[in-house]
Amino acid sequence: MKKFPWRRLVGACAGLLLAAPAWAQQQGVTKDEILLGLITDLSGPIASVGVNTRDALQMRVDEANAAGGVNGRKIRMLIEDNGYDPKRSVLAAQKLVTGEKVFAIIGHVGTANNVAAMPVLLENNVLSFMPMSGGRAMFEPPERLKVAIIQPNGDLIEAGVRYLVKKKNHTKVCVLYQDDEFGQEHLRGTETALKALNMPLTERASYKRGATDFSTQIAKLKGAGCTLVALGTVVRETIGVMTEARKSDFNADFVGGEAVYSTTTHQLGGKATEGLYAMHGMNNLYADDPSKVARDWVVAYKTKFNAEPTITSVYAYTMMDIFVAAATKAGPNLTTDSLINTMESSVFPSKLGGPDFRLTKTMRLGASQSSAAQIQNGKWVQLSDGASVVQR
Repeated sequence: MKKFPWRRLVGACAGLLLAAPAWAQQQGVTKDEILLGLITDLSGPIASVGVNTRDALQMRVDEANAAGGVNGRKIRMLIEDNGYDPKRSVLAAQKLVTGEKVFAIIGHVGTANNVAAMPVLLENNVLSFMPMSGGRAMFEPPERLKVAIIQPNGDLIEAGVRYLVKKKNHTKVCVLYQDDEFGQEHLRGTETALKALNMPLTERASYKRGATDFSTQIAKLKGAGCTLVALGTVVRETIGVMTEARKSDFNADFVGGEAVYSTTTHQLGGKATEGLYAMHGMNNLYADDPSKVARDWVVAYKTKFNAEPTITSVYAYTMMDIFVAAATKAGPNLTTDSLINTMESSVFPSKLGGPDFRLTKTMRLGASQSSAAQIQNGKWVQLSDGASVVQR
């Protein structure tokens, strides 16, 4: 009996495998599609942030796909609701990364949520692409799979405290923060600012995630005579805090970071939020923006979603825009490595007026420009003498 040529068959199969396109070996990439995952809050305390993230990401996906996709591949986004719960974020990451096998997780909402889920991504060689979080863990320690765009919460609030103490001669600085890693970063940033200013922290108060009653915290801070309160809060809680402060005739200045810098804050908070300060990286955009590109984008967003864009919308759209640009530049054989190498050797301008995005092997935060704004007459107004973010 003639022997079957097993060696020849094995050699031929090996040759076919070696000749296969790179996408056949890359999770989340086929010849026709790039699969991305989004973990966001659609049902919890920051659902407005989560919805805006989803909508703006999808807006840029729709534009890219209508223009032919990324080197011929259409982008498809799978969405999981974390309800702003870190445990649910972990489960969602496991589903998307090891079950659905996405190429990257983009715009994951929430600092504590990202901290909890990040190991799932890193252990499976999946990109954490521009989380919707200002946590330092989004880019530190430096790791090739980490790509961040939002400045650290702690650095922003540190810059805000130092700016307002010098601008308005505040003598009693306090902090009100969410009792999790997100809030702790604001607490640490406030303490760092006061140490540099050689001032004590007058008082602190915290609340549990999802809280709606802030009467105890405001009474405590008012009783301590606080003149400036640093906020480690998100939009809904910021409105609750400001409403309670005004009701209690507590007339301190309040300053937050990126998480309070949203059109939703003044749209829903109304007069209670007048005078609120915030430190931010990118700008909220309005229909009367000086830039025609920005004005046109605001109109397109409102037309598509029947809603005003927020700073979250601006960030999310920019995240996907940079992903599309980087993936296109990486070429037809898209892999995790080719995307990372492209981003580390390129500069990506922001279409909507934010800072250029630059990434290096040792600095995984690609943008570090920030400034101060204040709500005046129901609108965020940029302050020309605003502080810049503290660099380390």
